[in-house]
Amino acid sequence: MLSPHEVLKKYWGFDDFRESQLEVIDSVLEGKDTLVLLPTGGGKSICYQVPAMMLEGICIVISPLIALMNDQVSHLKGKNIKAVAITSGLTMSEQDVALDNCIYGNYKFLYLSPERLENEMVKKRLEKMTINLVAVDESHCISQWGYHFRPSYLKIANIRSITNAPIVALTATATKLVTEDIQEKLEFKNKHIIKSSFYREELSYVVLYQEDKDQKIIQVLNRVKGSSVIYCKTRKETKRLHVFLRECGISSHYYHGGLDYEERLTKQKQWLQNHVRVMVATNAFGMGIDKSDVRLVIHNHLPFNLESYYQEAGRAARDRKLGYAILICNTLDIQHLQEDIEMHYPNIEDVRHVYQQLANHLGIAEGSGQGTEYSFQLIPFCEKYNLEFLKTFNVLKLLEKEELIKLNEAVNLPSRIYIKLSHSELYTFQIANKAYDNLLKILLRSYGTLFETFTKIQESILAKRAQLSTEEIKEKLTKLDAMDVLHYIPQNSQPKLIYLKPRLNVKRLHLSSQSLQVRKANEIEKFNTVIDYVKNQHQCRSSFLIRYFGEKNNIKCGKCDVCLQRNKLNVSNEEFDKIVNQIEQLLKKEAMSVEEIIMTLIDFREDKIVEVLQFLSDNDQIIFNEKKKLLWYL
Repeated sequence: MLSPHEVLKKYWGFDDFRESQLEVIDSVLEGKDTLVLLPTGGGKSICYQVPAMMLEGICIVISPLIALMNDQVSHLKGKNIKAVAITSGLTMSEQDVALDNCIYGNYKFLYLSPERLENEMVKKRLEKMTINLVAVDESHCISQWGYHFRPSYLKIANIRSITNAPIVALTATATKLVTEDIQEKLEFKNKHIIKSSFYREELSYVVLYQEDKDQKIIQVLNRVKGSSVIYCKTRKETKRLHVFLRECGISSHYYHGGLDYEERLTKQKQWLQNHVRVMVATNAFGMGIDKSDVRLVIHNHLPFNLESYYQEAGRAARDRKLGYAILICNTLDIQHLQEDIEMHYPNIEDVRHVYQQLANHLGIAEGSGQGTEYSFQLIPFCEKYNLEFLKTFNVLKLLEKEELIKLNEAVNLPSRIYIKLSHSELYTFQIANKAYDNLLKILLRSYGTLFETFTKIQESILAKRAQLSTEEIKEKLTKLDAMDVLHYIPQNSQPKLIYLKPRLNVKRLHLSSQSLQVRKANEIEKFNTVIDYVKNQHQCRSSFLIRYFGEKNNIKCGKCDVCLQRNKLNVSNEEFDKIVNQIEQLLKKEAMSVEEIIMTLIDFREDKIVEVLQFLSDNDQIIFNEKKKLLWYL
């Protein structure tokens, strides 16, 4: 058996592991359940892919994101490693072939969504597989205290009835409460966490209050050169800001989940190759993107939580050179974020109404529809039933969180074919059917896995090679499909909606009000922490973030806006913290005058106390009341 370093070199071309990776691999090889906390860009996938390649059998990878699964499979195939993802876009025939390959075809990785684990066909096939490892990606989704809670994750531990293989759970962001929850819900035999620090030494975090955000973005881009990402709250805003940047002479693309697959791929490729400098995007952009030289990540809105902010900001400076994570906000952002949280939790009557209209629209009878995929477009649906777009969108998202339905963006699945005949049977067919012989020869020369699995094809390329039109190629493939020579699945780019459970009578549609209240309270708490972060003007921003994730290291990064401001004072970091802490304790109890504070803090020089008070006042941490006494503002 090859060593971890030999596997790393053979397949990934690296000579050595990053921090904590080898420790995780050794833990997995020892058969230990392991929770892995590595920041964005920390190389989490290596932690399960290397040991899986060393062990006999197949690794089951559970992931919530189709795009990320497909991206991982593509990367592995590029290294001549057999991998497949079972996603909602595949037909039953494709799933059947893929699962057979995982049992008999020496495949090393099977990527599944957590919902797919409950599918009877998948469960029966898993029982026949030699499973060497179960990897749970984005494992914070298992905790209701996490920022992307998904109830289906709670059932992942059922896989323990099928296999004794160890579980490795991976996440980039988790608080102490969430890490405890992950290990409990996944039924770890022994609690075991391996993590690296959340501190990013090379990142400078900055918060800017700005009413005119557009001009501030231009100023920042002119000062910080290099590849950049700007995150926006809405799809509409990405396009507007992209147009504005272009008008200012800054090359950019805009990106969101509603764009055509080929368009997204083209824009992503041009940005990765530095043909354009800035990607203006929603949070649909970034998962699985490996670009080390991003110098700047700007958030043009307030994030809902610090977990997602930290993850998105962490896409800057992966090459360990100085980078900037800048959050630009104003008072309206805070107001809008509060309104958005309220909208995430529509009332039950609105939910029932949309659920009923959805069944009417798709023609689904009570008790049917489970597992069926429907083409679905939200705007025509809202227009047909006179529904408010935003409210309806939030209802559908809630139904998705309750795992009654699943919405898939337009993923533009490419055409796929799979040859049903054996090599000898196909040869006989070619001799007897000369009209198809040339096309079949071109297919066999162009693609090497047609007998093994469904293979992506491009009819336009086949047309050029066969000197036919694209339509003629499609027609011939359709006829070959009808003749049972091959299975041909034409390209499809329509958004999809899947019923995960049979359609219910609306009177039986019960949502747990207690569960929803818990989720809402958790979301509000996380929102308040974001507000604390942006209003904070006395604690190092890196220190604020790593403390949120449970680290007790009292770091002063020296690079964030707070540290740079504080460095102007003639007060050491240690003295500054002590004075601030004592002022905070005093003013949270009662309002005090400057003189009263100075008289109380007898352990510090008066000039230093005055400097710290001035700093806190300049940064709105303390304010005067009507009696000219100071109050702690936050």
